[in-house]
Amino acid sequence: MSQVIETIDVSVPVRTAYDQWTQFESFPEFMNGVVSITQTDATHTRWTTKVAGVEREFDAEITEQHPDERVAWKSVDGKDHAGVVTFHRLADSETRVTVQLDWEAEGLVEKVGSAVGADDRQIKADLKRFKAFIESRGTETGAWRGDVAAGS
Repeated sequence: MSQVIETIDVSVPVRTAYDQWTQFESFPEFMNGVVSITQTDATHTRWTTKVAGVEREFDAEITEQHPDERVAWKSVDGKDHAGVVTFHRLADSETRVTVQLDWEAEGLVEKVGSAVGADDRQIKADLKRFKAFIESRGTETGAWRGDVAAGS
């Protein structure tokens, strides 16, 4: 199983960073490889990705979500992966965002990419684009403030 942990500090309040992250359908604006995400209900999303010319679709379930703290998810079909993003208030207008992803690399391209750190670089670059996206706006494009308890 491959794992990536990346962190970035963004110059917005924790609520703004968190609220933007709950807008999954905006991910293609700052995540390379994400073609689209459709939120089908409060805890389910449908992803379409294209990495190294390989397009995949899969469903994911939000397994835990607490406003201004964390969002965790896991795939429920297709690509085997899970992740969590946490938000830490550093100051009134400064937030640390940490992403941890765990997944099973499939096929030669993904296994080689994981071995040479391409996945780490991709997540780091996506977080830099998230930083630029949210800081340039100064406000979120929307918000979902619901709470999903782990194991519910």
